[in-house]
Amino acid sequence: MSFRREAYVPKGGPDGGDGGRGGDVVVEADPQLSSLIDYRYKHHFRAERGTHGQGARRHGRDGADLVLRVPVGTVVRELDPVTQTPAYDIADLTQPGERVIVAPGGAGGRGNIHFVTSVRRAPAFAEKGEPAREHWIELEMKLMADAALVGMPSVGKSSIIARISAARPKIADYPFTTLVPNLGVARAASGQSFVVADVPGLIEGASEGRGLGYQFLRHIERTALILHVVDVTGGYEGRDAAQDYRTINSELAAYASELAARPQIVVANKCDLPGCEEACRSLRELAERDGHAFFAVSAATGAGLDELVSACAAEVARLRAEGVTGDPTLDLTERWERERQRRDRQIHVSREERHAWRVTGSAVERMVIQTDWDNDEAVAYLQHRFERCGVDDALARAGAVGGDEVRILELAFTYEGAPGAAADEGAEEELELLEAVDDGEGEL
Repeated sequence: MSFRREAYVPKGGPDGGDGGRGGDVVVEADPQLSSLIDYRYKHHFRAERGTHGQGARRHGRDGADLVLRVPVGTVVRELDPVTQTPAYDIADLTQPGERVIVAPGGAGGRGNIHFVTSVRRAPAFAEKGEPAREHWIELEMKLMADAALVGMPSVGKSSIIARISAARPKIADYPFTTLVPNLGVARAASGQSFVVADVPGLIEGASEGRGLGYQFLRHIERTALILHVVDVTGGYEGRDAAQDYRTINSELAAYASELAARPQIVVANKCDLPGCEEACRSLRELAERDGHAFFAVSAATGAGLDELVSACAAEVARLRAEGVTGDPTLDLTERWERERQRRDRQIHVSREERHAWRVTGSAVERMVIQTDWDNDEAVAYLQHRFERCGVDDALARAGAVGGDEVRILELAFTYEGAPGAAADEGAEEELELLEAVDDGEGEL
């Protein structure tokens, strides 16, 4: 709050400058990164704070944004502050350069020049700056691939990806040789190419965490096509190929129901070995009965792999044309920002006691925080803002009546609604604060 003091200017009027806005914390997808190791040991990040406003309409400087770079394919989630469990998804960064604001900088307090009206010529109050928002987020990286090789351990998934692409995963004759997913680019004779992922082996109970479990099942969620690899020899354990096929499909469905309906190609591997003709024939009948394409291949000799790659490339091209794999050029940055602003404008009204209500919401709480409670003018102005932004209407819709207590943050107010309004004992309503309205006084 400041007034112009200058010789020969008896009524200089208010000239308080605004405080600078705090910097945003931004998460941005960077194609040069391949892991989230940078966030394994450092967990706290803070953007720069803004500077104070001064008299003579000198506004404070905004703080610099802090950009946290993550691999393409990172899912950003908000964590519940109490339980530290995921509350909702903030964004799914699937394109290079895509970004989302995860912690918006606190708004700078407005100087008293903003509160001049025809009847309030010399406002003796200003807004306080908004404190920094502190919260926890979770980062989870999921592979970006068109097709995924899934199956039991030691069925030859790594050998297949090594044959059809330039990927060079570790290959050995024991279970769980592959401990991390591998990516490779396969190219068909037609010139079409697609990205294929080699996912570590799954076992019965994987959807519940057995074996490597859901650590890698999540990587299959993004793939449009599943290449289900089955060892028709039964491996060193002598397993039944048809039973392995059913087990993996059951685990996929148990982890995420939509995976059961995803396009699938069944690949019978090691068909060059003697004595597997009957198992191969039974598996083909089972796959075709389920409506899946079937290919008999040998990763050791390369037999059938060219046909498999051509079929996969054609199927991926079809899925891309239908939009199943997503538009590779679509940047959803604006969408994530609109959703963040929508969450910011929401008002939640809930009953805590018979005549006590709790109001929460970033926009409403910001108004309370920025009010100077030692200044009567500022408090009266806040009451006017509540009415303008719809808080009073939200309380009335939820069932509040005149004289009820309204709690926002650590403060309590008396609701001055219509005394005859009917109250609903079980009322609990979540309302959305609509677009901000500028009434000429800098109010919402």
